[in-house]
Amino acid sequence: MPVHAVVDLHCDTLTRGLAAPASLDSPGAVFRLSALPGETRWGQFCAIFLRDTYTREEAFRVYDTCVAAFRRQMEIFADRVRPCRGAADLARAWEEGKTAAFLSVENGSVLGGDLRRVETLRRDGVCALTLTWNGPNELASGHDTDRGLSDFGRAAVRELEEAGILADVSHLNDRSFWDVIACAHRPLVATHSNARSVCSHRRNLTDDMIRALVERDSLIGLNYSVNFLKDGGQVDSLEPLYLHIARFLDLGAGRCLALGSDFDGTDLPKDLDSPEKVVRARDWLVKRGLSEAETDAIFFGNAQRFFEANLP
Repeated sequence: MPVHAVVDLHCDTLTRGLAAPASLDSPGAVFRLSALPGETRWGQFCAIFLRDTYTREEAFRVYDTCVAAFRRQMEIFADRVRPCRGAADLARAWEEGKTAAFLSVENGSVLGGDLRRVETLRRDGVCALTLTWNGPNELASGHDTDRGLSDFGRAAVRELEEAGILADVSHLNDRSFWDVIACAHRPLVATHSNARSVCSHRRNLTDDMIRALVERDSLIGLNYSVNFLKDGGQVDSLEPLYLHIARFLDLGAGRCLALGSDFDGTDLPKDLDSPEKVVRARDWLVKRGLSEAETDAIFFGNAQRFFEANLP
């Protein structure tokens, strides 16, 4: 049966060209509006990716350029897509038969060490901020170092919570992750992270991290990257995806698990390298042993519930 809906917590389509913002319907992009299966309602988080090597001024410029480009595309493709900030917007987009587009930012360097810029993100419609990429910034660090959350990072997490912007713990190193757990008061997201006990890459979440996110009723998006699905990156079937799902379910994450493709930002397996194939994967997962209710929750239901509670 066709998938009722898909919510995807992360793609890098907006910045796939980096020199200039990419269109959401660019030929050659994995995520493009014209490639979405017509019978499937789709919700997509579109990340503004900022490299660790950017200066403060470069990060601000890329961010501003991409926000403007996102807004222009919402106008150009207004017959097919609707900008969204929360659950009510998602419902409205789907009622209108449109794709729901959410704006996010990947790398807390967008704040430039200034908490006042959280309000800029809120005003621009940003709904989630990935606190770091692979290296350090003013908030914390990714897996390139073992530095933890800074005092500014702790203040930023609280400011994001006040502004209604989701703090995204994907990319954080272990120390920074636990520092965020210690200081956060609201549910968190890990927009594109898998289970480290299935694939040992440091970008993935340990069992204890998953349990901590489950305890906080957070949301975790499955990453399709071959390097995060299987050690060695040789992914020839959907079995590694199933093994991650099974591990998350064993750890009690049935209400927290979602999708976080990383489209246009990573190397994808042949069975997950297009929106249409993602839709087909749902039936494969049911045949593999997941229930209809479990797959629907992962593909869209858990995200909808989470948005209703945290992004109304």
